[in-house]
Amino acid sequence: MQAIVTGYSSGIGKAISEILEENSYKVIKLKSRLDDTKALEKEVREIVKKDDLNVLINCAGLGVFKPHEEISIDKIQELIGVNLTAPIILSNLCLRSLKKTKGHIINISSIEALRHSKFSALYTATKAGLRNFSLALFEELRRADVKVTNINPDLTKTNFFDEFNFEPSDNKNAYLNPNDIAKAVLEVLQFSGVISELTLRPQRLEIKKK
Repeated sequence: MQAIVTGYSSGIGKAISEILEENSYKVIKLKSRLDDTKALEKEVREIVKKDDLNVLINCAGLGVFKPHEEISIDKIQELIGVNLTAPIILSNLCLRSLKKTKGHIINISSIEALRHSKFSALYTATKAGLRNFSLALFEELRRADVKVTNINPDLTKTNFFDEFNFEPSDNKNAYLNPNDIAKAVLEVLQFSGVISELTLRPQRLEIKKK
């Protein structure tokens, strides 16, 4: 079985890629930048022309948490491009192949898709958009037997926080582990029905400033 996983080089995407490879999936690692839509379209069309696709996992994501007026236009466009536009485009490009295999689309959104946090307007908009895209697309694809799942992880211990002035606390009950999210993805793929949405949270909410 073949899967495209975006964000495969680090964090949650890397953990998902590794667990899929351990379970007999061939993970296709895209070379195009996700915000380069022309290159992305060309590459994916070539992939699905050669082989049928079983799984698409949109995991790549960028974050920014600051007053909205301080965010550059370039950063706004980049965040929307990677977090929202790319998953929508990839779903479009892969759907005919996924319909043949009765495949599965999994979108890794965020807990921020479900709440409204200070300094998170842009990030929340992209993730809420991805969540609602997922839920609406499932309704569209039910009769085609294509599964669609939206996953909302809470704070996860990854390099996602490298550029920010905060991160999860060191309390092991205050963050998720990428490997645990990857295990949840595998369980979603193996479930006989459809888990249309899954929210994963640590027991505690604790962050620390750097």
